[in-house]
Amino acid sequence: MSIWWSLHLRREAASVPLARRLLLGAMDTAGVDPDISFDLSVALTEACANAVEHGGDGAADGVEGGGYRVTAYLEGEKCRIEVADAGPGFPARRVVRNPLPPPSTAESGRGLGLIEQLADHVHFRNGPGHGAVVSFDKILKWREDALLHAI
Repeated sequence: MSIWWSLHLRREAASVPLARRLLLGAMDTAGVDPDISFDLSVALTEACANAVEHGGDGAADGVEGGGYRVTAYLEGEKCRIEVADAGPGFPARRVVRNPLPPPSTAESGRGLGLIEQLADHVHFRNGPGHGAVVSFDKILKWREDALLHAI
């Protein structure tokens, strides 16, 4: 059995905790280990915060009105999350993976690196035309009373 959901959200700060709570609720209901759920929720929070801050005003990859889209899949032993926005996209160096973290005095720039640390696989790409897409996945661990895993 698998579950998936997709949200189209406005580029507003209030949308970030909404996406996070929905993910945590779905993972709790399915029976995912709380530590795994927490890691994925922090990674999702960072991806959503970047979409809110840098997402632009156009439409990209099905994201209308300058909003952004969050899609999550829980299938088998893996959770995959994708956040797509309508902004200018990533600079070429980020798509290739920037090996250098931002300076410790920088006020921003740590979110994508944090996603890389919390997830098992991460992919940064630009959408067709424009827009940034962050996708990441993590192997799931289950609670003993897990509903989804037991089926």
